[in-house]
Amino acid sequence: MSTTMQEGAVSRISKGRAWTGRVLSLLAVLFLVFDGVTKVMKEKNVMAAAAQLGFPGWTMPVIGGILLVCTLIYVIPRTAVLGAVLLTGYLGGAVCCQLRVDNPAFETLFPVFFGIIVWAGLFCRKNRLAGLFFAR
Repeated sequence: MSTTMQEGAVSRISKGRAWTGRVLSLLAVLFLVFDGVTKVMKEKNVMAAAAQLGFPGWTMPVIGGILLVCTLIYVIPRTAVLGAVLLTGYLGGAVCCQLRVDNPAFETLFPVFFGIIVWAGLFCRKNRLAGLFFAR
C-alpha cells in the first residue's frame, strides 16, 4: 500500500526551481505580448519587417492576434502545456519565414531561443511534465 502511495505522490518543486520557471515564463510572456500587440497595432517597424518578409500588411493583425491567443493559453496554468505546444508551432513558422528570405543566423534562431525559454519555464514549474521527458 505504501508503494502505491509513493507512486501517486507528486514530488515538490524547490523554491529556486519554481522561481526560475516563473521568471523564464514571465520573460517569454512579456516579449510575446509585446510582439503580438505591435503586430495588432500595425507599428511601422513591424510593417516594414513584414514587407521585407513578403507578408501583406493586412496579415500582421491576424498573426498578432494568433500570437496573443497562444500566449494567453500558455499563461493559464491548466492549459500551459497546450499553450507551449501552440507557441512552438507559431515560433516554428517564424523560423520558416526567416529561412525563406535567407536572413542572418541570429534572426533565424531568435524564435528557437524563445521556444527554449517557453519550455524551460514550463519544465521548471511543472514536475509532472519534466518527469515525462526526463526519467529519474
